[in-house]
Amino acid sequence: MSLHEAMLYEKQKDNKVKCCLCARRCLISDGSQGFCLVRQNNGGTLYTLNYGKAVSAGVDPISKKPLSHFNPGSLVMSVAAAGCNFRCQFCDNWMISQDREVAGKPFPPEEIVKSAKDSMCQGISYTYTEPTIFMEYAYETAKLAHKEGLFNTFVTNGYMTPEAVKAIAPYLDAATVDFKGGGDPGFYKTVSAVPNVKAIYEALKELKLNGVHIEITNLIVPKIGDSMEKIKTMAVWIKNYLGEDTPFHLLRFHPDYKMTTLPATSVEALETAYMTAKNEGLNYVYVGNVPGHPAENTYCPNCNETIIKRYSFDITLWNLTNDMRCPVCGQQIPIKGKVYQSSLRFPYALF
Repeated sequence: MSLHEAMLYEKQKDNKVKCCLCARRCLISDGSQGFCLVRQNNGGTLYTLNYGKAVSAGVDPISKKPLSHFNPGSLVMSVAAAGCNFRCQFCDNWMISQDREVAGKPFPPEEIVKSAKDSMCQGISYTYTEPTIFMEYAYETAKLAHKEGLFNTFVTNGYMTPEAVKAIAPYLDAATVDFKGGGDPGFYKTVSAVPNVKAIYEALKELKLNGVHIEITNLIVPKIGDSMEKIKTMAVWIKNYLGEDTPFHLLRFHPDYKMTTLPATSVEALETAYMTAKNEGLNYVYVGNVPGHPAENTYCPNCNETIIKRYSFDITLWNLTNDMRCPVCGQQIPIKGKVYQSSLRFPYALF
Protein backbone atom coordinates (compact mmCIF):
# COMPACT_ATOMS: atom_id res chain seq x y z
CA MET A 1 0.00 0.00 0.00
CA SER A 2 1.21 3.57 -0.70
CA LEU A 3 1.72 6.16 2.03
CA HIS A 4 -1.54 7.51 3.40
CA GLU A 5 -1.81 11.02 4.83
CA ALA A 6 -2.57 10.97 8.53
CA MET A 7 -5.62 12.32 10.28
CA LEU A 8 -5.50 14.92 13.02
CA TYR A 9 -2.16 16.67 12.88
CA GLU A 10 -0.97 20.27 12.87
CA LYS A 11 1.80 21.74 10.74
CA GLN A 12 4.49 23.57 12.72
CA LYS A 13 7.52 25.71 11.91
CA ASP A 14 10.61 24.21 10.26
CA ASN A 15 8.60 21.43 8.60
CA LYS A 16 7.72 19.90 11.95
CA VAL A 17 4.27 18.47 12.66
CA LYS A 18 2.31 17.80 15.84
CA CYS A 19 0.30 14.58 15.85
CA CYS A 20 -3.05 15.06 17.60
CA LEU A 21 -4.26 11.48 17.52
CA CYS A 22 -2.87 9.94 20.71
CA ALA A 23 -2.41 11.77 23.98
CA ARG A 24 1.38 11.94 23.55
CA ARG A 25 0.83 14.66 20.91
CA CYS A 26 4.26 13.95 19.45
CA LEU A 27 6.14 16.84 17.85
CA ILE A 28 7.79 15.15 14.88
CA SER A 29 10.70 16.57 12.89
CA ASP A 30 10.96 16.17 9.13
CA GLY A 31 12.07 12.62 8.30
CA SER A 32 11.28 11.29 11.78
CA GLN A 33 8.58 9.06 13.25
CA GLY A 34 6.36 9.43 16.28
CA PHE A 35 6.64 7.31 19.42
CA CYS A 36 4.32 4.73 17.83
CA LEU A 37 6.83 4.16 14.99
CA VAL A 38 4.08 4.12 12.35
CA ARG A 39 3.50 7.83 11.73
CA GLN A 40 6.19 9.67 9.77
CA ASN A 41 6.80 13.29 8.83
CA ASN A 42 7.81 13.63 5.19
CA GLY A 43 8.44 17.22 4.22
CA GLY A 44 5.97 18.67 6.70
CA THR A 45 3.18 16.21 5.89
CA LEU A 46 2.36 13.44 8.38
CA TYR A 47 1.81 10.00 6.89
CA THR A 48 0.63 6.75 8.40
CA LEU A 49 2.84 3.78 7.49
CA ASN A 50 0.42 1.02 8.46
CA TYR A 51 -2.67 1.94 6.41
CA GLY A 52 -4.20 -1.11 4.73
CA LYS A 53 -1.58 -3.48 6.19
CA ALA A 54 -2.91 -6.03 8.67
CA VAL A 55 -0.52 -7.93 10.93
CA SER A 56 -3.33 -10.13 12.24
CA ALA A 57 -6.89 -10.93 11.20
CA GLY A 58 -9.33 -13.58 12.30
CA VAL A 59 -12.80 -14.37 13.56
CA ASP A 60 -13.46 -14.08 17.30
CA PRO A 61 -16.47 -14.29 19.60
CA ILE A 62 -17.38 -10.86 20.94
CA SER A 63 -16.76 -12.20 24.44
CA LYS A 64 -13.03 -12.42 23.73
CA LYS A 65 -12.71 -8.62 23.57
CA PRO A 66 -14.18 -8.84 26.30
CA LEU A 67 -17.62 -7.37 25.67
CA SER A 68 -20.24 -9.08 27.83
CA HIS A 69 -23.15 -6.63 27.48
CA PHE A 70 -22.90 -5.85 23.77
CA ASN A 71 -24.44 -8.08 21.06
CA PRO A 72 -23.82 -11.25 23.11
CA GLY A 73 -23.05 -14.36 21.09
CA SER A 74 -22.01 -12.37 18.03
CA LEU A 75 -18.87 -12.90 15.95
CA VAL A 76 -16.40 -10.21 14.95
CA MET A 77 -13.68 -9.96 12.37
CA SER A 78 -10.67 -8.93 14.47
CA VAL A 79 -8.07 -6.81 12.69
CA ALA A 80 -4.76 -5.32 13.81
CA ALA A 81 -2.04 -3.19 12.22
CA ALA A 82 1.53 -2.77 13.44
CA GLY A 83 2.56 -0.39 16.20
CA CYS A 84 1.54 0.90 19.62
CA ASN A 85 1.75 4.06 21.72
CA PHE A 86 2.57 2.07 24.89
CA ARG A 87 5.63 -0.04 25.71
CA CYS A 88 4.12 -2.57 28.10
CA GLN A 89 6.78 -4.91 29.43
CA PHE A 90 4.18 -7.69 29.80
CA CYS A 91 2.56 -7.31 26.35
CA ASP A 92 1.40 -10.66 24.98
CA ASN A 93 1.25 -9.21 21.45
CA TRP A 94 4.69 -7.57 21.54
CA MET A 95 5.73 -9.24 18.28
CA ILE A 96 3.25 -7.11 16.34
CA SER A 97 2.82 -4.10 18.62
CA GLN A 98 6.46 -3.24 19.35
CA ASP A 99 8.28 -4.38 16.22
CA ARG A 100 10.24 -1.54 14.60
CA GLU A 101 9.41 -2.92 11.16
CA VAL A 102 5.99 -1.91 9.86
CA ALA A 103 4.99 -5.39 8.81
CA GLY A 104 1.67 -6.63 7.49
CA LYS A 105 -0.23 -8.05 4.56
CA PRO A 106 -2.38 -5.94 2.24
CA PHE A 107 -5.94 -6.10 3.60
CA PRO A 108 -7.78 -2.95 2.48
CA PRO A 109 -10.99 -1.79 4.19
CA GLU A 110 -13.34 -3.17 1.53
CA GLU A 111 -11.74 -6.62 1.83
CA ILE A 112 -12.07 -6.57 5.62
CA VAL A 113 -15.78 -5.85 5.33
CA LYS A 114 -16.23 -8.53 2.67
CA SER A 115 -14.32 -11.09 4.75
CA ALA A 116 -16.43 -10.22 7.80
CA LYS A 117 -19.65 -10.81 5.89
CA ASP A 118 -18.34 -13.97 4.23
CA SER A 119 -17.36 -15.31 7.67
CA MET A 120 -20.86 -14.65 9.04
CA CYS A 121 -19.60 -11.95 11.41
CA GLN A 122 -21.93 -9.32 12.81
CA GLY A 123 -19.18 -6.78 13.42
CA ILE A 124 -15.54 -5.78 13.18
CA SER A 125 -13.16 -5.31 16.10
CA TYR A 126 -9.99 -3.24 15.90
CA THR A 127 -7.79 -4.96 18.42
CA TYR A 128 -4.58 -6.84 19.40
CA THR A 129 -2.46 -3.71 18.87
CA GLU A 130 -3.65 -0.16 19.62
CA PRO A 131 -6.36 0.98 17.18
CA THR A 132 -5.72 4.64 17.96
CA ILE A 133 -2.47 4.53 15.98
CA PHE A 134 -4.07 2.85 12.98
CA MET A 135 -7.02 5.23 13.18
CA GLU A 136 -7.11 6.06 9.46
CA TYR A 137 -7.32 2.37 8.58
CA ALA A 138 -9.97 1.71 11.23
CA TYR A 139 -11.91 4.86 10.32
CA GLU A 140 -12.28 4.01 6.64
CA THR A 141 -13.13 0.39 7.44
CA ALA A 142 -15.66 1.38 10.10
CA LYS A 143 -17.50 3.70 7.68
CA LEU A 144 -17.83 0.90 5.13
CA ALA A 145 -18.84 -1.56 7.86
CA HIS A 146 -21.74 0.63 8.98
CA LYS A 147 -22.97 0.92 5.40
CA GLU A 148 -23.05 -2.88 5.25
CA GLY A 149 -24.91 -3.23 8.56
CA LEU A 150 -21.91 -4.30 10.65
CA PHE A 151 -21.03 -2.83 14.04
CA ASN A 152 -17.55 -1.63 15.08
CA THR A 153 -15.65 -2.04 18.34
CA PHE A 154 -12.28 -0.86 19.66
CA VAL A 155 -10.13 -2.72 22.15
CA THR A 156 -8.00 0.19 23.28
CA ASN A 157 -5.70 1.46 25.99
CA GLY A 158 -7.76 4.66 25.85
CA TYR A 159 -4.75 6.95 25.45
CA MET A 160 -6.32 9.06 22.74
CA THR A 161 -7.15 12.71 22.32
CA PRO A 162 -10.71 14.10 22.52
CA GLU A 163 -10.33 14.99 18.83
CA ALA A 164 -9.65 11.34 17.99
CA VAL A 165 -12.70 10.19 19.96
CA LYS A 166 -14.93 12.70 18.19
CA ALA A 167 -13.59 11.62 14.79
CA ILE A 168 -14.26 7.89 15.22
CA ALA A 169 -17.34 8.08 17.49
CA PRO A 170 -19.97 8.30 14.69
CA TYR A 171 -18.81 4.89 13.46
CA LEU A 172 -17.80 3.30 16.78
CA ASP A 173 -20.46 1.28 18.57
CA ALA A 174 -18.54 -0.13 21.53
CA ALA A 175 -15.13 0.12 23.19
CA THR A 176 -13.29 -2.06 25.64
CA VAL A 177 -10.87 0.22 27.47
CA ASP A 178 -7.99 -1.71 29.01
CA PHE A 179 -6.42 -0.48 32.22
CA LYS A 180 -3.37 -2.03 33.80
CA GLY A 181 -2.29 -2.07 37.43
CA GLY A 182 -5.37 -0.30 38.73
CA GLY A 183 -4.62 2.83 36.71
CA ASP A 184 -1.69 3.67 38.99
CA PRO A 185 0.34 6.51 37.38
CA GLY A 186 3.62 5.14 38.74
CA PHE A 187 2.89 1.71 37.31
CA TYR A 188 2.11 3.22 33.90
CA LYS A 189 5.34 5.22 33.86
CA THR A 190 7.55 2.35 34.96
CA VAL A 191 6.01 -0.60 33.13
CA SER A 192 4.34 0.94 30.06
CA ALA A 193 6.32 4.18 29.45
CA VAL A 194 3.16 6.29 29.73
CA PRO A 195 3.79 9.77 31.18
CA ASN A 196 0.27 10.58 32.40
CA VAL A 197 -2.92 8.55 32.76
CA LYS A 198 -5.28 11.52 33.02
CA ALA A 199 -5.88 11.47 29.26
CA ILE A 200 -7.43 7.99 29.49
CA TYR A 201 -10.11 9.19 31.88
CA GLU A 202 -10.83 12.22 29.69
CA ALA A 203 -11.16 9.96 26.64
CA LEU A 204 -13.60 7.75 28.55
CA LYS A 205 -15.76 10.75 29.38
CA GLU A 206 -15.73 11.72 25.71
CA LEU A 207 -16.66 8.19 24.61
CA LYS A 208 -19.56 8.20 27.08
CA LEU A 209 -20.68 11.63 25.89
CA ASN A 210 -20.71 10.36 22.30
CA GLY A 211 -22.92 7.37 23.10
CA VAL A 212 -20.32 4.61 22.69
CA HIS A 213 -20.99 1.46 24.75
CA ILE A 214 -18.09 1.09 27.21
CA GLU A 215 -16.72 -1.86 29.14
CA ILE A 216 -13.63 -1.53 31.34
CA THR A 217 -10.92 -4.10 31.98
CA ASN A 218 -8.13 -3.96 34.53
CA LEU A 219 -5.14 -6.29 34.43
CA ILE A 220 -4.08 -7.20 37.97
CA VAL A 221 -0.30 -7.65 37.96
CA PRO A 222 1.06 -9.40 41.09
CA LYS A 223 3.43 -7.49 43.39
CA ILE A 224 3.62 -4.33 41.27
CA GLY A 225 0.06 -3.65 40.12
CA ASP A 226 -2.36 -5.38 42.49
CA SER A 227 -3.34 -2.61 44.91
CA MET A 228 -6.90 -3.10 46.14
CA GLU A 229 -7.00 0.57 47.07
CA LYS A 230 -6.39 1.47 43.41
CA ILE A 231 -9.14 -0.92 42.33
CA LYS A 232 -11.49 0.67 44.84
CA THR A 233 -10.64 4.13 43.47
CA MET A 234 -11.19 2.93 39.92
CA ALA A 235 -14.55 1.38 40.79
CA VAL A 236 -15.69 4.63 42.40
CA TRP A 237 -14.61 6.60 39.31
CA ILE A 238 -16.44 4.19 36.97
CA LYS A 239 -19.62 4.46 39.02
CA ASN A 240 -19.47 8.26 39.22
CA TYR A 241 -18.56 9.01 35.60
CA LEU A 242 -19.68 6.01 33.52
CA GLY A 243 -22.48 4.60 35.64
CA GLU A 244 -23.02 1.70 38.05
CA ASP A 245 -24.11 -0.61 35.21
CA THR A 246 -20.77 -0.33 33.37
CA PRO A 247 -19.23 -3.83 33.10
CA PHE A 248 -15.88 -4.05 34.91
CA HIS A 249 -13.63 -7.00 34.01
CA LEU A 250 -10.78 -7.92 36.37
CA LEU A 251 -8.22 -9.86 34.37
CA ARG A 252 -5.68 -12.42 35.45
CA PHE A 253 -2.08 -11.62 34.53
CA HIS A 254 0.03 -14.28 32.81
CA PRO A 255 3.82 -13.83 32.60
CA ASP A 256 5.00 -12.79 29.15
CA TYR A 257 7.56 -10.77 27.16
CA LYS A 258 9.93 -9.00 29.59
CA MET A 259 8.02 -9.96 32.75
CA THR A 260 8.28 -13.73 32.86
CA THR A 261 9.53 -13.90 36.45
CA LEU A 262 6.28 -12.67 38.00
CA PRO A 263 3.64 -15.27 38.89
CA ALA A 264 0.17 -15.38 37.43
CA THR A 265 -2.43 -13.50 39.46
CA SER A 266 -3.84 -15.69 42.21
CA VAL A 267 -7.53 -16.50 42.12
CA GLU A 268 -7.74 -15.20 45.70
CA ALA A 269 -6.47 -11.78 44.59
CA LEU A 270 -8.99 -11.69 41.76
CA GLU A 271 -11.81 -12.59 44.13
CA THR A 272 -10.74 -9.88 46.59
CA ALA A 273 -10.69 -7.37 43.73
CA TYR A 274 -14.11 -8.58 42.62
CA MET A 275 -15.63 -7.99 46.05
CA THR A 276 -13.84 -4.63 46.34
CA ALA A 277 -15.48 -3.40 43.14
CA LYS A 278 -18.87 -4.86 44.02
CA ASN A 279 -18.79 -3.23 47.45
CA GLU A 280 -18.34 0.16 45.77
CA GLY A 281 -21.68 -0.29 44.01
CA LEU A 282 -20.80 -1.63 40.55
CA ASN A 283 -23.54 -4.00 39.41
CA TYR A 284 -21.65 -6.03 36.81
CA VAL A 285 -18.15 -7.10 37.83
CA TYR A 286 -16.41 -10.02 36.14
CA VAL A 287 -13.28 -12.13 36.62
CA GLY A 288 -11.44 -12.87 33.38
CA ASN A 289 -8.89 -15.47 32.27
CA VAL A 290 -10.13 -18.02 34.83
CA PRO A 291 -12.42 -20.32 32.82
CA GLY A 292 -15.23 -21.79 34.88
CA HIS A 293 -15.07 -19.24 37.69
CA PRO A 294 -18.53 -18.19 38.97
CA ALA A 295 -17.58 -14.53 38.44
CA GLU A 296 -17.64 -15.11 34.66
CA ASN A 297 -21.44 -15.18 34.99
CA THR A 298 -23.93 -12.31 35.02
CA TYR A 299 -26.17 -12.04 38.07
CA CYS A 300 -29.27 -9.92 38.52
CA PRO A 301 -28.24 -6.94 40.69
CA ASN A 302 -31.67 -6.92 42.30
CA CYS A 303 -32.31 -10.58 43.26
CA ASN A 304 -28.94 -12.25 42.44
CA GLU A 305 -30.50 -14.73 40.01
CA THR A 306 -27.98 -16.22 37.56
CA ILE A 307 -29.12 -14.76 34.24
CA ILE A 308 -26.15 -15.52 31.95
CA LYS A 309 -23.74 -18.39 32.51
CA ARG A 310 -20.39 -18.44 30.74
CA TYR A 311 -17.42 -20.71 30.33
CA SER A 312 -14.51 -18.74 28.92
CA PHE A 313 -15.79 -17.30 25.62
CA ASP A 314 -18.95 -19.43 25.49
CA ILE A 315 -22.42 -18.60 26.78
CA THR A 316 -23.72 -21.81 28.34
CA LEU A 317 -27.01 -20.48 29.72
CA TRP A 318 -29.21 -17.58 28.65
CA ASN A 319 -31.83 -16.79 31.27
CA LEU A 320 -33.28 -13.43 30.22
CA THR A 321 -36.69 -12.51 28.85
CA ASN A 322 -36.99 -11.25 25.28
CA ASP A 323 -36.94 -7.65 26.53
CA MET A 324 -33.74 -8.25 28.54
CA ARG A 325 -35.26 -8.59 32.00
CA CYS A 326 -34.56 -10.92 34.88
CA PRO A 327 -37.14 -13.74 34.68
CA VAL A 328 -37.50 -13.79 38.48
CA CYS A 329 -37.88 -10.16 39.55
CA GLY A 330 -38.27 -8.28 36.26
CA GLN A 331 -35.15 -6.14 36.69
CA GLN A 332 -34.06 -4.55 33.40
CA ILE A 333 -30.59 -5.81 32.45
CA PRO A 334 -28.49 -3.41 30.32
CA ILE A 335 -27.64 -5.54 27.28
CA LYS A 336 -27.06 -3.50 24.13
CA GLY A 337 -27.85 -4.89 20.70
CA LYS A 338 -29.12 -8.31 19.66
CA VAL A 339 -28.48 -11.78 21.05
CA TYR A 340 -26.85 -14.21 18.63
CA GLN A 341 -26.41 -17.96 18.76
CA SER A 342 -23.08 -18.60 17.09
CA SER A 343 -22.02 -22.00 15.80
CA LEU A 344 -18.38 -20.96 16.26
CA ARG A 345 -17.11 -22.08 19.64
CA PHE A 346 -13.48 -21.09 19.27
CA PRO A 347 -11.70 -18.24 17.45
CA TYR A 348 -9.78 -18.95 14.27
CA ALA A 349 -7.20 -16.92 12.40
CA LEU A 350 -7.10 -15.82 8.78
CA PHE A 351 -3.44 -14.81 9.18
